[in-house]
Amino acid sequence: MLRCFLVFFLLISTCYSNAEIKNKIIQNLTNTENLDFKFEQNINGKIENGNCTIEYPKKIFCEYARSNNKILVSNGKSLVIKTITSYYRYPLEKTPLNLILDKNYLINKINDLEERIIDENLVNYKILEQDNEINIFFDNKTFDLIGWQNTDMYQNFNMTFLSSIRKNRVLKKNLFKLPSQN
Repeated sequence: MLRCFLVFFLLISTCYSNAEIKNKIIQNLTNTENLDFKFEQNINGKIENGNCTIEYPKKIFCEYARSNNKILVSNGKSLVIKTITSYYRYPLEKTPLNLILDKNYLINKINDLEERIIDENLVNYKILEQDNEINIFFDNKTFDLIGWQNTDMYQNFNMTFLSSIRKNRVLKKNLFKLPSQN
């Protein structure tokens, strides 16, 4: 009898602990209007880094370090990737960032998904949507978004890691204005 009680207690405490983690991640996302961070991105083995700012819903501005003045900007509808020599514009809804930058979508998905704890430091949610798999990672102590991995529209495997995260700062007024094509 004691053994059954002990197993039951361990199962309940594990479920409660996971539910508590999920609730804290959801609360943290709910309270986050914007965040800025340093990033490191690995696309099929090519590593780039820089700084980004996200404003929910669906806006992002990234400046890449040491790569042709590369920027990535979404105004919530379109996504532009611009360098000194190139300019690409995509409908945001055709990219995985459409889902990653939508905190209400993430909150709804997290509510329905089981988390996976990785090395006691990371909380992972695997989102399957329209033949896309997106893995979202949160810090298990701060409950901040700290990265994602997905396959982009060109079937490139993309891993993005966030660091030096700051939340709910005053942002420049036109930060998410799409750049013009030269």
